[in-house]
Amino acid sequence: MGFVNMVTDGLRNVVANLGTARDKSAGSAYEFNPLTDKQLVDSYRGAWLPRKLVDIPALDSTRRWRSWNAEKEQITALEAEEKRLNIQRKTLQALTAARLYGGAALFIGTGEENLEEPLPVERLGLGDLKYLTVLTKNDLNADQLNNDPTTEWFNRPERYQLSSSRARMTWIHASRLVLFNGAEPPEDEMDTTRGWGDSVLQSIMQAVLQADSTSSNIASLVFEAKVDVIKIPGLMEGLRDSAYERRLLERFTLAATGKGINGALILDADEDYSQKSASFATLPDIMDRFYQNVSGAADIPMTRLFGRAPAGMSATGESDLRNYYDRIQSHQHLSITPAMNRLDEVLIRSALGTRPPEVTHDWRSLWQTTDKERAEIGKITAETIKVLKEAEVMPMETLGSAAINAMIEGGHIAGLESAVEEFGSDIMNDVPNDLTAVPPQLEQRPNTQEVDPNEQQPNV
Repeated sequence: MGFVNMVTDGLRNVVANLGTARDKSAGSAYEFNPLTDKQLVDSYRGAWLPRKLVDIPALDSTRRWRSWNAEKEQITALEAEEKRLNIQRKTLQALTAARLYGGAALFIGTGEENLEEPLPVERLGLGDLKYLTVLTKNDLNADQLNNDPTTEWFNRPERYQLSSSRARMTWIHASRLVLFNGAEPPEDEMDTTRGWGDSVLQSIMQAVLQADSTSSNIASLVFEAKVDVIKIPGLMEGLRDSAYERRLLERFTLAATGKGINGALILDADEDYSQKSASFATLPDIMDRFYQNVSGAADIPMTRLFGRAPAGMSATGESDLRNYYDRIQSHQHLSITPAMNRLDEVLIRSALGTRPPEVTHDWRSLWQTTDKERAEIGKITAETIKVLKEAEVMPMETLGSAAINAMIEGGHIAGLESAVEEFGSDIMNDVPNDLTAVPPQLEQRPNTQEVDPNEQQPNV
């Protein structure tokens, strides 16, 4: 039977006072000091770094927006409804306010007067979504948290009171609001936050202040980069006489003027002159460390937050951006989509009149491929189609339809979609194995240009 080792992460050394009451680190503890709305607004409006920390993730979550999976006519109607309601812009505003204040909402306006009742999604139809209104946490006072675990509002407010100087006081059911939170608090703290979250600046403000303070100190150091030092015998004794002080100021004012004209400084033989220069050699590295702390605290890569080139040999920053984009995509799927689910149900009914079950949407990828990458992908796709055609592993009709969709979605062949609409989806049935010959449908494409019968045609 072997020995049993007791492994702990608490190191204790009585001689060195480690892990004892006299250990200096024993006095360190975390304390939560919530920032006021005024502090949040002042930092957001008065400094560029807090503003970017709030704006960038919200902008990246909405700037590519989403694509609908439906019939062409349905997609046109849905996109027109989104444009009419300005959903993309208002979602951006709500997400930005949620990150700054800790919470915000989109009010789903259907024209109903009784807003305390749940939103009757199934009864809504064509054109019933009238407007969307952006409301911040300061506009909505949450009711008591629901303590019924059998409802979807458990541990959340079921009603919110609209009490703002911009609108009349009224109660709104939570189903009529698209609720966004900033930084999610622990579930046990929901009662103290009344269902809202914390500002994203709350946990990273210390790192931001340290970086801004360091930057300000470095800027002040620029003015002290070179200091003239002049040693004058008996200076302190002479300053007891006010006339001596006046003559001293006049003398060195004249000396500074002469130095500014010809660079010469005239001194007494007993006086000593020297210059002290500050070194800026290590300051960029120090500043970078503070900016790295801010970048890590905000979970935003420095290439995106500061717009700087990646550091290190052969560094491209691609992995950092990919990880960041993956995090944004996770936030879209895990937070934004569930919050907007009821709004999307109303939007589909308002645009189409009904709710087709096959209508869905996908968030567009933030990562954009280069022309070279798209060309390489197109080549690989074409080679795959060629191999499948030669192997005859599936009917040509199925392969042709899949190939057309792959080429259209990838944008590898310009004008392919319009050609399919004109000639039909069987355009790929005659694709040769070498993929270089032109299908007969395209060879026989009629010339739609009008020809004047009186004009003499050239001999061919």
